[in-house]
Amino acid sequence: MTLSITTSTLADGAVEVSPRGEIDVENAYEIREAVQAQLTSGCPTRIELNMQSVTFIDSVGISALVAAFQLAGVSDVKLVVTRPSRFAHRQLWVTGLLGLFGNPQPFEESVTA
Repeated sequence: MTLSITTSTLADGAVEVSPRGEIDVENAYEIREAVQAQLTSGCPTRIELNMQSVTFIDSVGISALVAAFQLAGVSDVKLVVTRPSRFAHRQLWVTGLLGLFGNPQPFEESVTA
């Protein structure tokens, strides 16, 4: 499966970046580029990475998320992960990065909560 990324502006002015599919060594750079594009086209106060449709993420994808977080931080923009799929949540948990990205709950749990 390939990766597609959509972006939208939320009601509070934050930008939502929504990747869909697999984030791996072949396309992880696209996450970083999508965040960079948002930072250069305007200056949102917050960028939310809505990861509910991410079916797979490998270590290179995780590294791209961290790079995107650092890029946003340099511009004084808060980057958080929202609604991660169970797989993405587990990968962030295993790597110890849940706290860095705002301690998001897995998407399935947030629907029933």
